[in-house]
Amino acid sequence: MENSGGIGASLSGRYATALFELAREDKKIEAVEQSLAKLRATLDQSEDFRTLITSPVLSREDAAKGVAGTANALALDPVTTNFLGVLAQNRRLGQLPMVIRNFRTLAARHRGETTAEVTSAHPLDDDQVAQLKSQLRQRLGRDVAVELNVDPTILGGLVVRIGSQMIDSSIRTRLNSLAHAMKG
Repeated sequence: MENSGGIGASLSGRYATALFELAREDKKIEAVEQSLAKLRATLDQSEDFRTLITSPVLSREDAAKGVAGTANALALDPVTTNFLGVLAQNRRLGQLPMVIRNFRTLAARHRGETTAEVTSAHPLDDDQVAQLKSQLRQRLGRDVAVELNVDPTILGGLVVRIGSQMIDSSIRTRLNSLAHAMKG
């Protein structure tokens, strides 16, 4: 197994690494990535799905039925579908968001890309994402996969995290800095 660069240390990291290894062996990394993207979107949009993966009162069987139904409705690939069943049986569905994030990092690293976590106040359109990727590629000297998040509380601008490095050009941070300077 290749070095996962610290990802494997957490529980979600171990699950993500196991899923990545299965996907790589079956030559299904891209299919699993697409399925995980569908799951991420479903997590963002469906309160019912978020409840399904976090509810402590659902039995293993009910959780497994729920994720199987979701997997079927989303037309997920078999590797991801089976993996969700394992998470349900082990009562680890709550780890799914971090598993998705860690898997994306592993897949990007496998392709020789760096992953940047980008938070904006509003969803970015395709042109903005392409421009951002181009600027990050110039700055870092390699391809960059972006994980997009929306957080209206930053008001505007972007917060970009690449590994331990953070570039914060959010309006909220600028306003906080200005308020701090005015107190001084």
